[in-house]
Amino acid sequence: MRIRIDLAYNGTDFHGWATQPGLRTVQGELEAALSMVLREPVTLTVAGRTDAGVHAAGQTAHFEVDDAGWAALPGRSSREPGESLVRKLNAITARGADGPPGYTDVVVKAAYEVPDDFDARFSALWRRYSYRIADEPRGWDPRRRDVLWLDSPLDVDAMNRAAAPLLGEHDFLSFCRPREGASTTRTLRALGFEREGDVIVGVAEADAFCHSQVRTLMGTLIEVGRGARSESWPAQRLAEASRNGEVVVAPAHALTLEEVGYPDASEYGAQASAARRFRG
Repeated sequence: MRIRIDLAYNGTDFHGWATQPGLRTVQGELEAALSMVLREPVTLTVAGRTDAGVHAAGQTAHFEVDDAGWAALPGRSSREPGESLVRKLNAITARGADGPPGYTDVVVKAAYEVPDDFDARFSALWRRYSYRIADEPRGWDPRRRDVLWLDSPLDVDAMNRAAAPLLGEHDFLSFCRPREGASTTRTLRALGFEREGDVIVGVAEADAFCHSQVRTLMGTLIEVGRGARSESWPAQRLAEASRNGEVVVAPAHALTLEEVGYPDASEYGAQASAARRFRG
């Protein structure tokens, strides 16, 4: 059976999503907990592999499980298997969190069976990230660990004007950390900033993002907002298609994966096939 899980996490104390020997990662914690509960090895496929320090409010992953193992999850209770799995996983991950009693930094919100052609990564239509910035002291809240503090005001209108030419399908090599054999062409569906109270919230949405793309987009546009670069600079960087010394990568801790969008279940397989094509 193929099972989808929806989850959220605070990335502060994780070394990113992907399993790394000797380091605490989201994938490592969840796979260990799943293997313990299901009594079989489990490997997760995720919608977006977040970097160290990056948070998620709406992450998605999937895994395979034996039918009998899934059916056995409720034991003698009247719960559905998915509800039983959620409760057991959260009880285990809470024990691994570095915090006060009752705290956990990774939470599984739902678990349920999906068609065999669902792929958390390739069936996704889009991913949406937010980036939070407080550009004056009244917005600096020591209780929050997902906001970038800046000591000078940003020109949000200038940032939005500079972002507009980046929308659409482009080669984002100037904004990505390229991987051998992988395309850096992406379709950027939304990119902009709004003030919400004392915090500026940047939003970036695309069919997919390459490594470091969102943080580089945010870092580049922050330079425009603080007046260090012209409004035409981001478009110039896009046209250059060069990962050089001009790259500005914003800190990870203010970035959150907010949501992953999927088509109707009947389109899971077709979308997964389309997403695997090489673009470039």
